[in-house]
Amino acid sequence: MTLIHACPATERRHAMVEFQLRARGISNPGVLAAMGSVERELFVPPALRARAHDDEPLPIGFGQTISQPYVVALMVEALELTGGDRVLEIGTGSGYAAAVMSMVAAEVCTMERNEVLAGRARATLVRLRHTNIHIHRGDGSRGWPDETSFDAVCIAAATPSVPAALLEHLPQGGRMVLPLGDPHGDQKLVRVTRGESGYSEEELTDVRFVPLVS
Repeated sequence: MTLIHACPATERRHAMVEFQLRARGISNPGVLAAMGSVERELFVPPALRARAHDDEPLPIGFGQTISQPYVVALMVEALELTGGDRVLEIGTGSGYAAAVMSMVAAEVCTMERNEVLAGRARATLVRLRHTNIHIHRGDGSRGWPDETSFDAVCIAAATPSVPAALLEHLPQGGRMVLPLGDPHGDQKLVRVTRGESGYSEEELTDVRFVPLVS
């Protein structure tokens, strides 16, 4: 009988899902499946690939990071995505979170200020055949250029208040997840939901993100 062994990266992804995500309350089957299948090690610098699945953020250059796996999973789960949703992400970074969201949503539009990071993310996503992701280089705090609506908005950088231009992208029932607070200090991960009579906010956990630059 021939034994087929999983590669080390695959084993680390599965361990990440079980011990960092499922054990800490992430329960959405689609999110868990996406986190277990997206090759996180390909979104970090080659010198850090052995640490790609560690329970911590990692630097990707230009003062930016790839977020801790648990935080990525928590944000995606909090967006309550369905297979038909369109998502706007502010802060493409490595492209990893966009790849995860692309597996539980119909379309992901993501914005990145840094030309080099945007190019790297695009190349990685093309290589991995994530064909439902669109990257635009520009100031994400101003929103997507054509002012279309999105079912969900994910902001991967800290801001003291919710950018008004991004709220305008949300239709009734739309959800936004972002870190709110001091961009250089304490922040709360918050879910904003647009209802019939306005917006409601729900605090999820303490976080530390790089500042949203506008």
